[in-house]
Amino acid sequence: MPRSSHLLNQRQSTPDLDTLIRLFYDDPTRLGLFREVATEDTPQPFRKLLAHDQHMTVTVESFHGCPVNVDVLKTDRDQDHYFRKILLRRSSDNGVVQFGIVRLDLSYLSDDVISEILSEKIPLGRVLIQHDVMREVQRSELWQCRCGPDLQDYLGGQWPTVYGRTALIYCNGEPVVELLEIVTPS
Repeated sequence: MPRSSHLLNQRQSTPDLDTLIRLFYDDPTRLGLFREVATEDTPQPFRKLLAHDQHMTVTVESFHGCPVNVDVLKTDRDQDHYFRKILLRRSSDNGVVQFGIVRLDLSYLSDDVISEILSEKIPLGRVLIQHDVMREVQRSELWQCRCGPDLQDYLGGQWPTVYGRTALIYCNGEPVVELLEIVTPS
């Protein structure tokens, strides 16, 4: 039986972009300026990387042809929830392929899964897959993002505009993970 969770009682069926950003940013413009876009208005290769209901770990590894490693930039935690701001980097050259903000409701995960997530050594998608957690990824919105100064720094200043998505991962039928995932085109 899951522990009590005030978040699930208040949670909408889709993750809220502003709420996710404000987990780590008092001024969201430091991350970027976001505009919702339709799938057909999302240019390639961003559309291929974002417009699906799969784990981003698997998608970016397939796209880039190599495994990715997680670089945890900042974390926070309350009673049942763990938040982290991350980069995924190609193992081949350490290039950044994704920026992300994650909010997890730990009350629905086993102690082994929680321990591995909190170790901050393995991308979240890979942890869930390796532990055979029954999961369903539900993409919410696609976003065009004009990079703010923090995102420019994380991405190496190469792209003034990038694209991302918000998504929700259901684990064993429960909404457990809220995500903002922003990808690089190369």
